[in-house]
Amino acid sequence: MADRPGRPDPPGATRVHGITDEQVRAQGRPPAEALAEVAAALRAAADAGTPVVAFRAGFDCTLLSYELERHGLEQPAWERLAVVDPSVLDKRVDKYRRGKRTLGATSLQYGVVHDGAHSAAGDAEATVALARAIGALYPEVGDLTPQDLHASQVRWHAEDAASLEAYFKRKGRDETVDRRWPLQR
Repeated sequence: MADRPGRPDPPGATRVHGITDEQVRAQGRPPAEALAEVAAALRAAADAGTPVVAFRAGFDCTLLSYELERHGLEQPAWERLAVVDPSVLDKRVDKYRRGKRTLGATSLQYGVVHDGAHSAAGDAEATVALARAIGALYPEVGDLTPQDLHASQVRWHAEDAASLEAYFKRKGRDETVDRRWPLQR
């Protein structure tokens, strides 16, 4: 895969996303080239004030940042980017719901169709639809501008991290939870 250029993808990963090593060799691009394109698209989104929607954005943004650094590439304008993360929104509006909070489970919770799970297009379509569904159901989320929503998510994530850390402490576990979002570095 893209993170393992020149090495075979583990069979379990291929079963999940359906991408074979042959497809990667035939259709893949050099990592630095693809990463530079993603960073340029994020800079353009920041310049245009277009929000970027990502499920579990903290993981994706942090990984992207490290990979750009590893390849010596320019970072996007993180400080100007408005990120919308349905996983953060869901946790805010339905904090105590039990069960999984994966993209598939959360989509099901809000009646969002998630066709093509684990494909880039399928996951992206479900993520955007999920953000819209949460915004429609909860005006306190849906009525915010993308920039205000981003700032709120930064705060909400930090509050959730502090709450989880307090829970760990009550259980006798000395663990810290990163309060930064969407970049956790």
